[in-house]
Amino acid sequence: MKVALTGSSGLIGSNLISFLSKKDVTVSKILRENPEDKKVSWKPESGDWDSAFAGGIAGIVHLAGENIASGKWTRKKKEKIRNSRIEGTRRLCEHILKLPTPPSVFVCASAIGYYGNRGMEFLNEISSRGTGFLPDVCLGWEEATESVSKAGIRVVNLRFGIALSKDGGALPKMMTPFKIGMGGKAGSGTQYMSWVDIDDVTGAIYHALVTDSLKGPVNVTAPNPVTNKEFTDTLGKVLNRPTVVPLPAFAARLAFGEMANDLLLASTKVAPKKLSDSGYEFQYPELENALKHVLSID
Repeated sequence: MKVALTGSSGLIGSNLISFLSKKDVTVSKILRENPEDKKVSWKPESGDWDSAFAGGIAGIVHLAGENIASGKWTRKKKEKIRNSRIEGTRRLCEHILKLPTPPSVFVCASAIGYYGNRGMEFLNEISSRGTGFLPDVCLGWEEATESVSKAGIRVVNLRFGIALSKDGGALPKMMTPFKIGMGGKAGSGTQYMSWVDIDDVTGAIYHALVTDSLKGPVNVTAPNPVTNKEFTDTLGKVLNRPTVVPLPAFAARLAFGEMANDLLLASTKVAPKKLSDSGYEFQYPELENALKHVLSID
């Protein structure tokens, strides 16, 4: 099986390449510049794509996008977040449709930010969209794939939760205060966090590639979401560190601006219904075991 991949240098992309190599899947990296063997030159801003390298691919996995957690959400930053996802995906889809032999499946990243701040509501793929910046971005991101879907290509929009890895993403940032004995809940601590082990992220992507019945939005989160306080307490237990210094909501907003409301203080309790119903079996369904796994703690 041959697959083309954008976002290969990111946390999920780099882990996915390693995972797919064990499944006898050949990966062609779609990069912005300097193409080499098994790489495709792509400029999402202009739409230029050397499609000759992509002939005969079975699937495309699209993970590229501006990092939402690096820096405050200024107007310029939000524009980059929006355009890298919506316009980048739209242009990629335009070129997929021009391929002489189009792929049979297009797996495109999305996020559980689609649902917004929903309190205690248990959400699945048929739940309504939330309101705000991230829900709007996720809607546009998923809508950008509709042209490919209408052309008869199977499209899977993977709504990723908080991917846990020691090598990047949210977890290393969460761990920083714990290392100096200053770990604690954020805000009230009652907000839900829908997390997923990085190995289940890559496993879910592969499952989406090879499972013909799976299409449309699919939540990629562990089946057991926890509150922020539960997450904090579990992380403290795994690290053997205290969790007695909370981060007040006002302090989070001062430090992170608008991003604090959407990423730290929002409550999103998500179930991976379609993923589980399609036969995917989670390797790490419980938080404590997942944290021990990604942190290599026995």
